[in-house]
Amino acid sequence: MIEDIKKDHLIRSFLDYLYIEKGLSKNTVSSYKIDITSYIVWLNEKNIDKLEVSTLDLNNYISNLFNKGLKSSSINRKISSIRHFYLFLLKKKIIKNSPAEEVTTPKQEKYLPTSMSENEVECLLRSPKSCSKIERRDKAMIEILYATGMRISELVNLKLTDIDFNRSVLKVFGKGSKERLVPYGEKATEALSIYLKDRKNSDCKDVFLSNRGSKITRGAFWQRIKIYIKRENLKSSISPHTLRHAFATHLLNRGADLRSVQILLGHSDLSTTQIYTHIAKKRLGEILKKHHPRG
Repeated sequence: MIEDIKKDHLIRSFLDYLYIEKGLSKNTVSSYKIDITSYIVWLNEKNIDKLEVSTLDLNNYISNLFNKGLKSSSINRKISSIRHFYLFLLKKKIIKNSPAEEVTTPKQEKYLPTSMSENEVECLLRSPKSCSKIERRDKAMIEILYATGMRISELVNLKLTDIDFNRSVLKVFGKGSKERLVPYGEKATEALSIYLKDRKNSDCKDVFLSNRGSKITRGAFWQRIKIYIKRENLKSSISPHTLRHAFATHLLNRGADLRSVQILLGHSDLSTTQIYTHIAKKRLGEILKKHHPRG
């Protein structure tokens, strides 16, 4: 059944449209593919033609997802994928009406990302040893992550030509191939300079390389982070992405405005950035209780 779906020309055309015309990243297109495939599998099991789906059919599919225990955030993502699929079919005049038009998305759970205190970040940054070549690379990667708030995918895809050494600015290609310029500070500059001396004989255009001299993968860097988490006895929920959350939270805690943080993170919508204000407010409340004479 899955093989038949892979050969479906409408689904292939839709995914090509997302990648070529909409400019979405391969990872994002892959997520769409997973969502649409699982949806089509369900339709096939119910003997429902994807071009003749009713709003009731789609609501039954959503109920099925809830019965499986999926979170509202995951279900909303799947609904979004399905909605975009039918909008594509409408645009191509393959269908006259979208069954997803009247579907109501579930209320999203409030989700607060895991963050780190400034002391925890300092502990992580101090962990890589300067006597080890691989740890000098890790040090540079962690410093850049915390200095810029980049996504891990943006970091591993960074090219040497994306670095403006004179202005200490990185050119970052985010989701949907959107480009932004992000400055980085002295500590990151120092760690990056030390690392680049180690790899000066490489012709590879990628900045951060594996032991084999090719671009390091997200998974490989995550394994490296685990080493430092265990070494420093930090909480196990920390991940490379946690440094992005810490970057945003610490900026807000120290008085940065939300709009500036939005630009640095590369969020297209300010509401995405606003989730960090909850963390910042919680932190300020803790400070008040700890240090105020009547706290």
